[in-house]
Amino acid sequence: MTPPSTFVFPIHGISNDRVKLAPLDLDRHLETFFRLSVPHPDLYAHMPMGPFETLAEFKSEFLDRPSNHILSFSNPESFAFAIIDKTRPASLEDPEGELAGTISFIRTSATHLCTEIGFIVILPPYQRSHVAANTVGLALQYAFQSSESGGLGFRRVHWQASTTNPASAKLAEKMGFEKIGLTPWHMRFVNGKAKGKVGNGKVPPPETDPQDLWRDTFSFTLAWDQWEKGVKERVERVMER
Repeated sequence: MTPPSTFVFPIHGISNDRVKLAPLDLDRHLETFFRLSVPHPDLYAHMPMGPFETLAEFKSEFLDRPSNHILSFSNPESFAFAIIDKTRPASLEDPEGELAGTISFIRTSATHLCTEIGFIVILPPYQRSHVAANTVGLALQYAFQSSESGGLGFRRVHWQASTTNPASAKLAEKMGFEKIGLTPWHMRFVNGKAKGKVGNGKVPPPETDPQDLWRDTFSFTLAWDQWEKGVKERVERVMER
């Protein structure tokens, strides 16, 4: 059973005529997501979690992790959506289409009115299509729309991409994000989860735990004034392609 949201803002699903972002339902969405993702462990190559060997292990990321874990349903800074491709037939996961992946708001601050778009996973059958651009576009529209108009009223949205993940960086720039820096990032894994991960190719510091992953990360940002001064229309054009 999916626990109630602890997100710091009231939140709801959003959609256009091609894609819908629905609050992630562990009972409805997770089994299909796991089944379609488990043959593709590379989906997690640039993430600090996964791949997952069992559905129970995957579900525990949302239910059993501490409240500071980015996927935990008890984390008030995070909210996960299921991506529904509305151009596909109705499915058991959604009457309007097929489950195509996930996207989350993470590291959200009610004080600073900002969030980060993260845990974006587009499942292989839906890659290189309209799904990614419409998913990110919908998230941005919802983030910057005023609360009076049904949005979240954020003032800034962040994005991080590994330097070894050019597809993520390219998508951020296509959607109007500005690259602002390069940051070393240290991720600690347990139970061998770092095995097969992509690092930064550099020699790690002395006495580094073999389960640790070191990578370099591009940081991107998009502010509300940039959004209002042309990025909003740019994103709309990208979504229409």
